[in-house]
Amino acid sequence: MLMTRQEFLDWPRKAITLLGMSGVGKTTLAHRLPTDRWFHYSGDYRIGTRYLSEHIVDNFKREAIKVPFLRDLLRSDSIYIQSNITVHNLEPISTFLGKIGRGDSGGLQLAEFNRRQRLHRDAEASAMKDVADFIIKAKEIYGYDHLINDAGGSICEIDDPDMLRVLSENTLILYLRAGPEMEDELIRRAVAHPKPLYYREDFLDERLREYLQLEGHASPDDICPDRFVRWIFPALVRHRRPRYERIATHYGYTTDATDIAGLRDEKDFLELVAIAIERKQARH
Repeated sequence: MLMTRQEFLDWPRKAITLLGMSGVGKTTLAHRLPTDRWFHYSGDYRIGTRYLSEHIVDNFKREAIKVPFLRDLLRSDSIYIQSNITVHNLEPISTFLGKIGRGDSGGLQLAEFNRRQRLHRDAEASAMKDVADFIIKAKEIYGYDHLINDAGGSICEIDDPDMLRVLSENTLILYLRAGPEMEDELIRRAVAHPKPLYYREDFLDERLREYLQLEGHASPDDICPDRFVRWIFPALVRHRRPRYERIATHYGYTTDATDIAGLRDEKDFLELVAIAIERKQARH
């Protein structure tokens, strides 16, 4: 949603989508806003509790059934397994998404990895399309004046015109741009703690061919999962940067992610958005 500075400040029921790499501070920023006025819509939480919930639990069961003691209890319906996803604990989603590579190192074969990637892609698109309904629910059911959409880091990878239409027509999109120093920090974190990630299929296929040749592996099944994540992450950062920028250019506004560190309250945040609007208008 594009508007002037004053239109934004006068907007009675604000809805803002935060866009940017995981780790730039989207969730931290969302939690700095008054909890009695701002509904925090977490895209990842919605993915895990609505669209991937059954898949996540089935994944738990596949592992539990390998243990004889748990297998007998599960088959007799003596126990049940459920995930405990929260905005601050998204580990069940990461565990389901998994990493590609050797099974003895916790990796997934390529076909299964790609299947889970596609499920996550579709779930993320659906979760973002739900934002329009949640803007209404946030006010009518819960009594919140405003909504902050904490979008997942991989949203820029999804080519879904309907998703972008819903977000651009119902929310103001604010891209939290990571500068060189922050990108380096994100890469350092990924190297220290490699986590499951979503990749576009064309991007992954190209990187896999490159990595297999580099390491001399015959197939993706020979890959060390953590080693591959450490290797691919810098390329992923470079790949996503222009995709974020295109969304912000056509549908929203941009501010440096470092600018949010000095925000003290809601007033500071709204002024930050207003400045981003002014900055874009000045360029045009």
